[in-house]
Amino acid sequence: MEQSGIDWFSSTESNRWTQRQAPDTADAAAGTANLTITNDTFQTVEGFGGCFNELGYVALSCLSAEDRAKVLHSLFHPEGDHKFSICRLPIGASDYALEWYSLNETDGDLAMEHFSIERDRKYLIPYIKEALKLNPELKLFASPWSPPAWMKFPKAYNYGTLRWEKEILEAYALYFVKFVQAYREEGITIHQIHVQNEVVADQKFPSCVWTGEQLRDFIRDYLGPAFEEHGLDTEIWLGTINAPEPWDEWMKKKDQDFNAYANTVLSDPEAYKYVKGVGYQWAGKYGIQRTVLSYPELRYMQTENECGDGENTWFYAKYVFNLYQHYFTNGVNAYIYWNMALEPKGRSTWGWEQNSMITVDPASGQAVMNPEYYVMKHFAHFVVPGDKRIGLRGPWTGNSLAFEKPDGTRVVVTGNPYKETRTLSLSDGTGVRTFELDPESFNTIVLR
Repeated sequence: MEQSGIDWFSSTESNRWTQRQAPDTADAAAGTANLTITNDTFQTVEGFGGCFNELGYVALSCLSAEDRAKVLHSLFHPEGDHKFSICRLPIGASDYALEWYSLNETDGDLAMEHFSIERDRKYLIPYIKEALKLNPELKLFASPWSPPAWMKFPKAYNYGTLRWEKEILEAYALYFVKFVQAYREEGITIHQIHVQNEVVADQKFPSCVWTGEQLRDFIRDYLGPAFEEHGLDTEIWLGTINAPEPWDEWMKKKDQDFNAYANTVLSDPEAYKYVKGVGYQWAGKYGIQRTVLSYPELRYMQTENECGDGENTWFYAKYVFNLYQHYFTNGVNAYIYWNMALEPKGRSTWGWEQNSMITVDPASGQAVMNPEYYVMKHFAHFVVPGDKRIGLRGPWTGNSLAFEKPDGTRVVVTGNPYKETRTLSLSDGTGVRTFELDPESFNTIVLR
């Protein structure tokens, strides 16, 4: 149903993705608008996506073939709910793997003769190939949560650092090369490599701590040259950065800000020439603004949506909605969700309960679309690669984003965070249209 070239979709906790009656005409003077679309244009959208992981594949395997096909269609098909265009996968074990592992468990194998993606053929590769069948244009980026333990000090997956020895650094660069090559042989293109998941994370799950100087030197002296030597066109990204933590900088006197990571790497011309973009997540939201201001020519990505506590509440969905607004306002080209599908409570192998877009109950074999499924849909259903973010002005700007398609169609996504109905008076250049936004709702308005 379409009225006057406008479609309006709204979601509340009890009534999700409902098409509403849009105003037939502009019925107010321009001066009364509390949200105005401007002529400003900003970054080009590269898309939305999620992360492939082992526990997600296990959850989806609990569905019937018919229901599984519906879920995957909703995520990946160009006519589905989300039309995912760029997704993430781990190199080795993520915190949502079934157990510790890397792609080379042979201690001292500097030549990577025993590198193998055999384990990935059981979980990750089938998952990815099902997605690629639905969207062959899907782009993929990958990052390790930890190098092989034998390459670290101390020799453990869940903390420590990469051994800073020339032969280890050369071998680790070759590890990335082998990964890209092995997936290519499976018919899967890896479009981007992000050097390390969460560079300041020292966790009970797979992790590895890096300094900005180490990232700079590894990209400049080892990874970039290795990709050149082997003729790889896979992009190298500076990611995924989960710093700064403002409280750590103040309380623990740790230097983790923009200058300590992004600027340390990007201000070095020889490292910069290899870097195509920067990926930020979690506390990285405090550093992205200064990075984009300093290096506007690069591309940017929010690489891991903050995961919640496994309760999948509407309250947390409102918080996540604000993350989309924050990251896109500050220049990202893409936004990546974390767990696309999990079993109830979303408990990781290492005991952390996290949210997911979809919950699959093994007992009933049913899939439930959680609140954040609809947050994503309010953005991704209409905003696709090639669209541009455009400007907004007025009091509702802090709760809204707007995008324009090549054909001139504009998409406004806005949230009403209040417990009562609020009026949105939207000016699109032809007058002002009034929308009565339900309490605590998400809204997508398409103006053709």
